[in-house]
Amino acid sequence: MRFPLIAVWIGLWTLVFGARPGFAQAPSTPPKAAAGAYFTTFDGLKIYYEVQGQGPPVLLLHGFTGTLDGWRGTPLCTELLAQGRQVVALDLRGNGRSAKPGALAGYEHDAEARDVMGLATALGFAHYQVVGYSRGSIIAARLLVLDPRVTAAVLGGMGEDFTDPQWPRRIAFYKALSGEGANPEFAGFLQSVQTRGLDRQALAWQQQAQPSTSPAALAKIRVPVLVISGAADNDCGSAEALAQLLPAATARRVPGTHDTTLKSAQFAHEVASFLQQHNQKTAVAK
Repeated sequence: MRFPLIAVWIGLWTLVFGARPGFAQAPSTPPKAAAGAYFTTFDGLKIYYEVQGQGPPVLLLHGFTGTLDGWRGTPLCTELLAQGRQVVALDLRGNGRSAKPGALAGYEHDAEARDVMGLATALGFAHYQVVGYSRGSIIAARLLVLDPRVTAAVLGGMGEDFTDPQWPRRIAFYKALSGEGANPEFAGFLQSVQTRGLDRQALAWQQQAQPSTSPAALAKIRVPVLVISGAADNDCGSAEALAQLLPAATARRVPGTHDTTLKSAQFAHEVASFLQQHNQKTAVAK
């Protein structure tokens, strides 16, 4: 089985190293820099997060091997701040400045989603919206199942493949990172992990424990969801197929690949418009 590893590697590099200071930068009056802090999780870990702006909250969830830095300087953050939103992003456990549990158990049982829920509680959010991209969308899907405070969600760069507990792509990444199988197609990816000083074992555990959300569970979600991918992005399945599993979902395609879409103006416009449309709606029963 072959995977678009060159594209994945370029995308990961872009998400991590294509960042600029501050969540967003307007051309005339740059917004106040994001305030960084740590909160303590349900299992006593320290998770790093940043907050920028004031108003109805939006939580941003980064992709695999990324950090919250991948959101910096994106047109999406600029638009959300211009709307008068409070933009919150975190380094998911095992990444960046956040704690990296030293055992598989530290990533199991929806630990990442529970971290996000804990952050929302720590910040006093009665309701919030969430935007995930790539693997962040997998965690966002768990929030749709677990947290009634979520009033709208965006699943970016994701198709229906993650609903399969035996997703071949996930298993292939786990085996490559854990050393269980020698696959030359992953050589460039593994070299980038080493070059960037990432915790290879933590990444392997993230893949091993990565949650799936079944089609049956998604069918119960009544929260509005935008499923959005680049026109050339089917790396994780079809955005349209995923949207069909969610009763209140809309699918959108914008120009771009899995690697470029996150930072595009078209993506920002679609996401910000969707969130603004559902900004005043309260949480509904799931």
